Amino acid sequence: MQITREDLNPCTVKLDIVCDRAEVEKGFAKAVRALSTRVKIPGFRPGHAPVHLVEAALDPAILREEAVEQIVRETYQKVLTEQAIVPDPSVTVRFELEKASKEEGVCQFWVKVPLPPKVELGDLDGLTYEAPDAEPTDQEVDHQIEELRRKRSTREAVTDRGAQEGDICVLNIKEDGVAGEGRTFMTVVGQTFAQLDLALEGMRAEEMKSLSVTFPPNFQEKDWADKTVDVQLTLNSVSAVRLPELDENFAKALKSDSPEALRDQVRKLIGEAKAEASREIATEKLFDELLARSTVNVSDGMWEALAERRMRETAEEQAKAGKTLEQYAQEMGMTLEQFSEAWREKARTSIERALVVREVYAREKMSLGDADLNRELVEMAREFAISPVELLEILKKNQAIEELRFRALSRMVGDFLIERAQAREPAGAVS
Repeated sequence: MQITREDLNPCTVKLDIVCDRAEVEKGFAKAVRALSTRVKIPGFRPGHAPVHLVEAALDPAILREEAVEQIVRETYQKVLTEQAIVPDPSVTVRFELEKASKEEGVCQFWVKVPLPPKVELGDLDGLTYEAPDAEPTDQEVDHQIEELRRKRSTREAVTDRGAQEGDICVLNIKEDGVAGEGRTFMTVVGQTFAQLDLALEGMRAEEMKSLSVTFPPNFQEKDWADKTVDVQLTLNSVSAVRLPELDENFAKALKSDSPEALRDQVRKLIGEAKAEASREIATEKLFDELLARSTVNVSDGMWEALAERRMRETAEEQAKAGKTLEQYAQEMGMTLEQFSEAWREKARTSIERALVVREVYAREKMSLGDADLNRELVEMAREFAISPVELLEILKKNQAIEELRFRALSRMVGDFLIERAQAREPAGAVS
């Protein structure tokens, strides 16, 4: 057996292995025995037929696949022992077959062996972070209250005036000279395209108008897109959005005693949201700064697997939207190769930072309790807009409880770093 070892980095060893003829023959013999129970040979019970009859009855491709698995598995373990290599059991090992032939007595493959990660944690003293103002402004409170009013808005039919910007219109567009009822749309005046918006303004319900319309290239009706068409426009109905008055009834509908109490409630919620966002920003910056101070070595396999999974998930998401991964990359201003490399770099940084976080957790002898996990479960459930019970079932079903634990662990480490770090005002802040 020939072994070529290359230490790619402190946590990845590449092994190029060429097996001896004897090892190849032994592997094929084991494969025949392993597959013999699947082959029916007349006059023999499964697993008891002569080897030459079994081998002749087997599909050569299936035999080769089984033999390669036998050879690679045994040889790999033997080489690990000879080279005194202890791989990281948490990382899946993948083998790349170069050549395998029983006739030639050869089996050649290579493997990148993942070693356990190595983390030299940087100094925790002197870390700094920006502390953006988390106090809600009056403008933010006003905006949020307007959003609440819009969510409780109603539509009222407009009969005493023509359509104007912001009105909701149901209209029918019929192409001249084409039989049929035309096509019906619902739109908001001012949010279609300039020529149609202009035509709708001032029209009353049930009015008709003949005109020549040039439809935009992205118009939803593909046969009209980017074309000029003579049409008859009929405005079936016009309705306006009515916002509720900001009075006591509105406040009570939102479980507040008065408009003033509602403002206080909204201000409090905005403050909590801004404080959490500020904490997340500070935590991200502290994690990045600590990573820059630390020395982290990880196996290629650890971050490559994450990058490939993220690429696969992105491809599946884009396929649902009818796009290829290459098209999506182009939309992001990158080639497919650049997009892939960006994900690889992001995956590597993500893994390295997670290891630094875990190292702080271990070195400071931290411990997660049920309260920490429950708090994180509630936060995650709020993000996904489902109940904590539903989220817990989903996490269990997908065997993703560890994600919950790591998020809780990260929060604990982040709070620890914020407490001992020095806050500074953002650049350009006015005291």
